[in-house]
Amino acid sequence: MSDEHLSLAIGRRGQNVKLATELTGWDIDILTEEEESSKRQEDFNSKSKLFVESLDVDETLAQLLVSEGFGAVEEILDSDRSELLAIEGFEEEIVDELMERSKKFATEKEIQNDQKLEELNVSKDLLEFNLLTKTMIVTLAENNIKTLEEFAGLTTDDLLGYFEDRHDKNSRIKGILENYNLTKDEGDELIMEARKIWLK
Repeated sequence: MSDEHLSLAIGRRGQNVKLATELTGWDIDILTEEEESSKRQEDFNSKSKLFVESLDVDETLAQLLVSEGFGAVEEILDSDRSELLAIEGFEEEIVDELMERSKKFATEKEIQNDQKLEELNVSKDLLEFNLLTKTMIVTLAENNIKTLEEFAGLTTDDLLGYFEDRHDKNSRIKGILENYNLTKDEGDELIMEARKIWLK
C-alpha cells in the first residue's frame, strides 16, 4: 500500500482497522509496500534460520523448504513423504535424512519441554489441558501463566496480539502465543474451554 493511502486505510485513531477486525475476526496489519516487503523477508529469514539450526542443514536447503511453504519442523513430520519428494532436487536420500533429523529434533524438544515445565513449576491442571501443546505451555509459563485459572483469565487478544492507540498511532502489542499461527476462532475456543473451570 502506498504511503498516501496508508492513513486513509487506518482511519482516525485506527478506527477503520478496529472495525474491519471486529467484522472479519481477522487480525489486520496495515503496512506500506516497503514495510510489507521487509516483514516478508524477515519472516523468510527467521524460518530459514530455524531449519538451519534445528536440522543442521545448509542455508540453501532451508530456504528451499521455506519457499515450499514449510515453517516449522513439525510441518515436515506431518507432511506426506511424497510431498517432500515432489520438491525439485529432493531425492529419496535427502527426504529420508530430513525426516530422520526432524524426528530427532522433535524427541529432543519434547525432553527439553518436560524439563522446562518441571523447572517452571507449572500446575497439573494446565499440563492436562489438552488443547495446548507442551511447547505452548512452556511459552505461557515463561510469560508467568502457570495455572489453568491464570490461562482462563486471559483474553484472545492476550494470546494473539492486538493494536493499541498511542498518541494518534496504532501500536501492535505482541500476543503470548502469537508465533503459533492460531486463528481468532482457535484463540476463542482455547479461552472458552479454559473458562469452564469457573463453572464447576
